[in-house]
Amino acid sequence: MAASELILLAMDESQILRLMERALRAVDYEVAIVHDMGGLEKVLDESSPALLLIGETFHGENGIEIAKKQLDRFPTLPILLYAEKDTTGTAKAIVSAGLSGYLYPPLKTDDLVDSVKRSLARARHLGDWIRREVRKTTSSLERRAEISEAEKSRLETIIANIEDGVIVLDEQKNTLMMNRVARSAFSLDELDITGKPVVDVISNTDFQALMTKADDGGVKYYELNFDDGRVFNAQHTPIPGIGSAITMQDISYLKRLDQMKNDFVHTVSHDLRSPLTAVLGYAELVERVGPLNEQQTEFVHRIQGSVQNITALVNDLLDLGRLEAGFDTRRETVQIENVLQYSLGLLDALVRQKNIHLTQEIARNIPPLRANPIRIRQMIDNLIGNAIKYTPEEGEIRISLQTEDRQIIFQISDNGPGIPLAEQNLIFDKFYRATNVAESSRGTGLGLAIVKSIVDAHHGRVWVESKLNQGASFFVVLPALAPQENQ
Repeated sequence: MAASELILLAMDESQILRLMERALRAVDYEVAIVHDMGGLEKVLDESSPALLLIGETFHGENGIEIAKKQLDRFPTLPILLYAEKDTTGTAKAIVSAGLSGYLYPPLKTDDLVDSVKRSLARARHLGDWIRREVRKTTSSLERRAEISEAEKSRLETIIANIEDGVIVLDEQKNTLMMNRVARSAFSLDELDITGKPVVDVISNTDFQALMTKADDGGVKYYELNFDDGRVFNAQHTPIPGIGSAITMQDISYLKRLDQMKNDFVHTVSHDLRSPLTAVLGYAELVERVGPLNEQQTEFVHRIQGSVQNITALVNDLLDLGRLEAGFDTRRETVQIENVLQYSLGLLDALVRQKNIHLTQEIARNIPPLRANPIRIRQMIDNLIGNAIKYTPEEGEIRISLQTEDRQIIFQISDNGPGIPLAEQNLIFDKFYRATNVAESSRGTGLGLAIVKSIVDAHHGRVWVESKLNQGASFFVVLPALAPQENQ
């Protein structure tokens, strides 16, 4: 390890920050600490640190969003995130943002040093090429042509031995360079592809979609799926004066782990239903076989309530498992406004109990859906139920059902506590609950995950718009049934 390598710690003042500083200095790293955005920008611009370690919350802002902005400026800078706790939502957000990894409590010194060393080792392969060699010697196509054969051979050797797939394109999306990992992934082997349009060379559907989104200024990160089950996380990075680079990391093992976890949860949930039903049944029989005193009656009711809560969680897990496994194939013609009114009728008592003012704006002649009516009702029940739960006494809920361009748009808005901006991209994850309401409300944490799975299964889209303490609006867009399909 080079003693001059600088590690930049962008974190609020805390004991863990000082622990990190001492641990890194003990193994001869240079350490710089910043506590605000001005200091972060200055060190990044003037010192070129080898690695950035940023807190999940930094100077009152979302650390992941800050890291994503820095990756736009320094695409090969390795970035680690320190999270307050390990959650599935955090892991997904980090993979989506393209960060090198993350740390979380309880944090050991060896874990910190090992994570830093691994990130730096990877950066030396890819970062030296893009961030140093290419940046210093290939600032334009003209200058690239002047690189000596020895330098060109060195760059190609570096790229060829990187364990991630690397594809370099010119500004016209023609292939300049492709290493062995990328060639192997797309089964190109020894084919001569230099100078050819990459969309003609690579026929993979997901890769084609990535290039289309790159042309449209869309997302930089995309999953590439292959027929043999492999999955790569691809990142598209523009290189001024050259064109762009696409790097690919094999995340097949992460997908397999996720599938194993889902299968395990589904199996356990299924096996829990029978004993839970038995417990609930015997708890109800206790009161029938003889008189109970007041305290015994209370204990029995608590048992029944707890079993019912667990049963609700198991049922939600099973529903989610069926949706994710693609078993939900029932489809028929559905008038969504009828389902909406049915759900509102069932939930009317809860609305009246909290004296909520509920308004509806339903367009005329809403076209039908090709859908599973049970799932559509479940989706609407979950969204309206959430709105009722988080709307205060005498609050307001607004429901809108409109149609536009053969799409049905369902919107439900409340004036509850809202959802923090940093958490809105996580709200549809399983078991995730917004931090500002997690302590004050009950639930399984699966309602919105089920909503998203139902919408995805019907080829629709769902999202949330919210401001803290100003309520939230959930939008669902579903394709309407084509006129010829309704005949």
